[in-house]
Amino acid sequence: MHAINIRLIQVILLVVILGGWQLGVSTGAIDRFFFPAPFDIVKQVIDWVGDAGFYKHVGITLSETVLGYLIGTGLGVGAGVWLGLSPFVARVLDPFIKAVNAIPRVVLAPIFVLWLGLGLWSKVALAVTLVFFVTFFNAMQGVREVNPVVLSNTRILGAKRSDLLRHVYFPAAASWILSSLRTSVGFAVVGAIIGEYLGASAGLGYLIARSEGNFDAVGVFAGIIILAIFVLIIDLILDVAEKKLITWRPNAGEERPA
Repeated sequence: MHAINIRLIQVILLVVILGGWQLGVSTGAIDRFFFPAPFDIVKQVIDWVGDAGFYKHVGITLSETVLGYLIGTGLGVGAGVWLGLSPFVARVLDPFIKAVNAIPRVVLAPIFVLWLGLGLWSKVALAVTLVFFVTFFNAMQGVREVNPVVLSNTRILGAKRSDLLRHVYFPAAASWILSSLRTSVGFAVVGAIIGEYLGASAGLGYLIARSEGNFDAVGVFAGIIILAIFVLIIDLILDVAEKKLITWRPNAGEERPA
């Protein structure tokens, strides 16, 4: 019953916001040039979805996002676990890691275009740099948070290093890593879109940039909504994966055992 009430409040809030927006545009209180009517935006989304060529743009952005996400996550988790288990190496590399992390990722986009061209891989590379550090720091911190008593007991039982990784380190860091995975989804999309802004002939970022160049606010807002739905779908998939992988964690509101 509580969940139903929350959904009802959310729906009412959405209706009030969109209804007020539409009313403001209809009465002239809101400038249609800068904030087009929600009905016009929905119509544009429907027109794009009904066009077969639109799915080519979606497929390209999806490919760039997924590749950047998977590669960045794999490298980030691997490097984070390695440095989490190697304190000496982590101290040696610490200033270099901080220096690279301090570089705004956006300024790397032109460099990737020069190195990799205007094709798919320059966008993937930018997405990787955005995803990498999010997962890297979480994975490293998750490994460092392992209870030393659990490690000692596991070693007493004869566990090897591979056993520790599989049964102690990775389960302990799972919450940290999965938390970063949900955060980094948006960064992967941002990397792909920024890359398409700088130079592309297809993709959702290209559609938004084209609409912006034509001063078409309806197209810009429609692209933003499609991107938001895009990220929400991926987040839903990760939510299901999180529930499957971390079965020991109680749900929100569930009483923990004493």
